[in-house]
Amino acid sequence: MPRRTREHTGLSPREAERLRPCLDAFLASTDSRARIAFDPLEFPHRYRDPRDIEVSALLAAALAYGRADLFRPKVDALLQRMGSSPAAFVRALDVPRARELLQGFVYRFNVGTDVAVLLLGMGRALREHGSLEALFVRGLEARGSWHGALDAFTSALREVPMAPLREALGPERGLHHLLPSPLGPGAAKRLNLFLRWMVRGPDGVDLGVWKTVRPSALLIPLDTHIGRISKHLGLTRRNDLSWRTAEEVTASLRALDAEDPVRFDFALCHYGMSGVCPTQPVPENCSRCKLLPACSVGQKTARARSGTKGARGRR
Repeated sequence: MPRRTREHTGLSPREAERLRPCLDAFLASTDSRARIAFDPLEFPHRYRDPRDIEVSALLAAALAYGRADLFRPKVDALLQRMGSSPAAFVRALDVPRARELLQGFVYRFNVGTDVAVLLLGMGRALREHGSLEALFVRGLEARGSWHGALDAFTSALREVPMAPLREALGPERGLHHLLPSPLGPGAAKRLNLFLRWMVRGPDGVDLGVWKTVRPSALLIPLDTHIGRISKHLGLTRRNDLSWRTAEEVTASLRALDAEDPVRFDFALCHYGMSGVCPTQPVPENCSRCKLLPACSVGQKTARARSGTKGARGRR
C-alpha cells in the first residue's frame, strides 16, 4: 500500500479498486427496504407530496437520536396530530396552535418550545420560499460551501420570535441540539441524514424529492457506526466524529462513486446498528462478512481466531 501523507485526502485509485467490489457485494446482499421499518426514514415514506415529505423528514431527523423505540413514538404522535398534510399544518401554525400541540412535550434534551421553533421555522420557510429546498439552496448559493449552507439553513429556521413561545410553552432547553446555530465543528449527522433523504433517489430508500441539489455534493451522515466501520475499511484515519472526519470519509467514498458517494450509508449504518458489526468484533460474524477482504479489524480477528484453533489442534 502506498504511504500516505499526514493528511488523509481519500482513497487512492488502487485502494478504491480494491474496496469497490467488496462494498458493491455488501450493498447487493443488504435488504435495505426491509430496514426502513427500523429507521426514522419510515415517516417521510408515508407521504407523497414533496412538501409533506420534507417537513415530516426534517422533524423525524431532528428527533432521531437516542434509542429508536423511544424517539419513534414521539415523532409518530406529533405527525398523527398534525393531520394528513404536515406541510399544510406548519404553514398555518401559530403560537396558540403550537402550544396546543406541544404542551408537556419532552424527549431527552428537547422540550416543546424547541420543537415549536422548528415547526414555526418550517412554516415560515414554506410561506416565504415555497419549500425547504429553496431555503437550503439559497444558503448554498450565498455561502458556497456545504457547511455554510447548513449553517444558513438552521439559522433561518430559528428566526422565530421567542418571547411569545416562552410565554406559551416555557423556556427552550435543547434548541441548539435540535437546530445547531452556529453549526460548529460537529458532523451534524441528523441534518446530513435529512439531506441524504431529500437529495438521493428515489431508489426505494431515499426519496429524492429535491431536484436542484446533486447527490455528488452530499456529506456522509457520520455517527458512531459509520465512524467505526469507515476506519475499519480505511476510509479515514481519524477517531473523532467531527465535520472534518465526515469530509474525509466522504472524500474516500467519492473515489468509489463520484456522482453518489453516500449511497453506501444506509446499509453500512444499519449493519452497525443491527449488532452484526459491534464495537468488539465477533469472530464468527467477521468470518462471514462480505467486507472482510477490505476490513483491517475483521482480518485481524480472523487471523487471531485461526491461530487459536491451530494452537488447540497442536495440543
